[in-house]
Amino acid sequence: MSTAIPPLASRNVAVIGAGASGLAAARELRREGHRVVVFERGDQVGGTWIYTPNVESDLLGTNPDRPVVHSSLYQSLRTNLPREIMGFQDYPFVKRESNGRDGRRFPGHKEVLMYLQDFASAFGINELVRFETEVVSAKLADSGKWRVRSRGRGGVGVDEIYDAVVVCNGHFTQPRIADIPGCGCDRSVADDKLGKLPGFENMWLHSLIDSVHEDGRVVFKDGNAVCADVILHCTGYKYHFPFLETNGAVTVDDNCVEPLYKHVFPPALAPWLSFVGIPWKVVPFIMCELQSKWIAGILSNRIALPSKEEMMEDVKAFYSSLEISGMPKRYAHCLGKGQQWDYNNWIAAQCGIPPVEEWRQKMYEAASKSRVLKPVAYRDHWEDDDLVLQAQQDFSRCLKS
Repeated sequence: MSTAIPPLASRNVAVIGAGASGLAAARELRREGHRVVVFERGDQVGGTWIYTPNVESDLLGTNPDRPVVHSSLYQSLRTNLPREIMGFQDYPFVKRESNGRDGRRFPGHKEVLMYLQDFASAFGINELVRFETEVVSAKLADSGKWRVRSRGRGGVGVDEIYDAVVVCNGHFTQPRIADIPGCGCDRSVADDKLGKLPGFENMWLHSLIDSVHEDGRVVFKDGNAVCADVILHCTGYKYHFPFLETNGAVTVDDNCVEPLYKHVFPPALAPWLSFVGIPWKVVPFIMCELQSKWIAGILSNRIALPSKEEMMEDVKAFYSSLEISGMPKRYAHCLGKGQQWDYNNWIAAQCGIPPVEEWRQKMYEAASKSRVLKPVAYRDHWEDDDLVLQAQQDFSRCLKS
């Protein structure tokens, strides 16, 4: 007995956020024939790549009513990945010769923002974006569709109905902190190689923090102590979806968004709710591009998802594997240099497209190795000219097609 294939469908889709993940989602959804609205509370596209010198009055972000500064960039930031592997597959992040552009292989943040702006312009995405419009709530209506309430410049709430919601609000805004006696901060991560860090003249690695005192004294588990003028919290950020109402179908526990099938779909609400860009320690743009292709194809009925029960079993098996390996739940979305390529290629296979180019993986591994061996100079001294040549050949074919 054959199973009937449903006809292709065009959906009304709300995309929340116009950073890299939202731009990728908007493009792929429209390519697939869906009708798309992108909600962006800022006044331009680019998300976390929009730099501002402003800082929050509450630097630890403990006050929920504080004026939030959404950028997590610092002024001198340069990418830690070469531009060749950062770009979307069919829109290469190539060096541009025009004034004001940064042609370095590891460019500054402004160049990445300009690349994303170029991408949005090239594919007509700006016309889909409602700028300075914040999503206040997104919840299921009685009809089974999504009721999205947004608030624009005038401050008046607007309710609209969508078939699907794609969450692309990023995860580099809300600080993640934990309690240490005497100070609200996360615990330092240390290994057995304590002491002065090789390659740096002014950096030392200490053991775990035991306590912090009002006089600035920081006491470590091994009994050593230092007096600190400034305590800089390098504890990362947490997933935060204050607008999302799912009646418990999606929760965040120990910084793990759960349950998510392949880091994208909550089984109980799939495919009508999805997330783009959740995994970290990855090459983000291409992953977001592939996730977006997958979501778009599923919403149009061109690609099939497993049953809700099968997806949930897969999620449970994944959590079980984390537990067996001793991996804390907060690392559930950390793919790292090994897993991300298998993950990307699995999604590519679901979409019926070729796997990610091999040179991207090799270039990522070369950059990672160089970062360890030359922690200060790796951005300006590299030994992967053969991979750069492969990338340029691919880019030339892409630009001609």
